[in-house]
Amino acid sequence: MPRPSFPRPHRDDVLIAVAGLAGGLLQWRLDLFTLFGSRSPDVLSLIPLAVMCCAGLLRRIAQPWALWLATTALVADVVAGSLLATVLMFTDVVYAAALYGPPRTARRVLPVSVLATIALTLTALFTAPLHEAVAIGVTVALISTFPASTGVVVRNHRDQAAAERLRAEQTALLAEMDRVQAVTAERARMARELHDVVANHLSAIAIHATAAQSLDDPAASRKALAVIRENSVQGLAEMRRLIGLLRDADGDEEPSAAPRLDGLDALLEHARAHGAAGGLVFVLRDERSGGPLPAPVELAAYRIVQEALTNALKHAAPGEVTVALAAPGDGPLTVRVTSPHAERSGPRAPGSGAGLIGMRERVELLGGSFSAGPVAESDGRTVWEVRAVLPVDEGSVKRSAERSPEGSGERPGENTRGRSAT
Repeated sequence: MPRPSFPRPHRDDVLIAVAGLAGGLLQWRLDLFTLFGSRSPDVLSLIPLAVMCCAGLLRRIAQPWALWLATTALVADVVAGSLLATVLMFTDVVYAAALYGPPRTARRVLPVSVLATIALTLTALFTAPLHEAVAIGVTVALISTFPASTGVVVRNHRDQAAAERLRAEQTALLAEMDRVQAVTAERARMARELHDVVANHLSAIAIHATAAQSLDDPAASRKALAVIRENSVQGLAEMRRLIGLLRDADGDEEPSAAPRLDGLDALLEHARAHGAAGGLVFVLRDERSGGPLPAPVELAAYRIVQEALTNALKHAAPGEVTVALAAPGDGPLTVRVTSPHAERSGPRAPGSGAGLIGMRERVELLGGSFSAGPVAESDGRTVWEVRAVLPVDEGSVKRSAERSPEGSGERPGENTRGRSAT
């Protein structure tokens, strides 16, 4: 069975106790007593001194018991002859009780000391001459009230310093958490933008490279290599543009470089060039009737359409791919992209699912709704539908700009309404 461990006295407390004992022995040997009590130059004065030294050893680790022991030793010292060293060590125990004692003891030491000083002073006024009563009152205040008040002040400063350190640590922790969240959000934004910018070109490269490997036709292979080279060059250009925007500390180029819905014609032409061989036909139906849309909304809609067309090139069966935009009045912008959903013969480009995640994140940043999956049309066909509803109210757009500053430039030009391209 392990032995119980007891706290050991502090090194400074041991030094104080030894110094007090040595000083008391020297005073007793030289017959140097205080004015309290009756002078009794015998060994009885050393007993309170020894008890007070024991209380000094326990001044940090055994409050309030050390204070009670010291008070008892002081009373015995006054009766036995009152050595000055015993009185001085009592003041140190009172100070330690206020500084190191439990909170309950520290709160009571000063009021009890004040009450004891008042009580002893009033008692002396009725039992001794006025000058002696005043001297007793001042002396009791010096050995009890003064050290107790000093200990309370030092303890308050120490507790306040500890609270300030804790507050500083909490502030630093919150700042680090904010920094980590900001870095995580920025990394997610960069990953989303990189995927949307480059995935279209890389998907076309993968599709044509797969087709070139599966066809034993030199002409088709040369055509596929030409398309691969074209998309590689365009992808590198997009990468350089995006890296330049990320390095631009002022961000002056970002608004003008952010894509808008006016660029959907060029986006569909690019998709037609790569989807014709797979039997895909692309149709754009722009049925918006409201005014100009905020830049974050148009950027999100453009990226959603871009990613949906990329997925159609990689996974859709031959047929019609429809891009429909609708924004009645001041209502939300609805983006709907449908493509044939069936088993596709021939090679496919691999996918990781990051595009759907990026589209959903863009819509959530604007406070809209997003869905993607197979749906049944009224004519019985099954299509893969990507549907996003983007609110265009000022509150949602402002919150989006604060969370993801991907584009906030002015509208570069008028949009074409009510057209259908095939």
